[in-house]
Formats: sequence, C-alpha cells, structure tokens
Amino acid sequence: MSAETIALLRERLAVLQPESIAIEDESHKHAGHAGAREGGHYQLQIVAQAFAGKSTIARHRLIYDAAGDLMRGRIHALSIRANVPGEV
Repeated sequence: MSAETIALLRERLAVLQPESIAIEDESHKHAGHAGAREGGHYQLQIVAQAFAGKSTIARHRLIYDAAGDLMRGRIHALSIRANVPGEV
C-alpha cells in the first residue's frame, strides 16, 4: 500500500508545481506504534516556487491541503521539508 500512497501523494502535490519532490516511506521505523496501524509514516522533501514568501506553517498548510483526505487515513505522520528553489 505504501507505493500506492506515495503515488497518490505525488499526484496531489503536483498542484504545487514542484521543481523536485522526494517521498520516503518510513513506516518500518514505527512498527508497533499505535498510529502505524491506521496509516503510514512518510518523509517529504519538496521544492516549489509556490512556497516563496510563505512561513513554514503556511508551506505545510499548502501541502496538507493538497494531500487532503490522505492525511486522515493513509498517512498517519508526514515529516516535511519544503523549500523554494535555491533555498537550503
């Protein structure tokens, strides 16, 4: 299911027109954790001009809004690194 979830998340984040995107399934690191049964743990690194001039919280909101219902089911936890092009 993780490959399908990653594909769905990548599809939904396309609305942000990312320059680059990397999604890693880290669910195996959380085996036995209560939330691991309902959804996976993922790490996201995304670079998009859509984040320009936005705070970290605003960037995360854009991502959560794009992910939509995935955040209430397939994804239990999402670690996010969101940057604009050229930002480290």
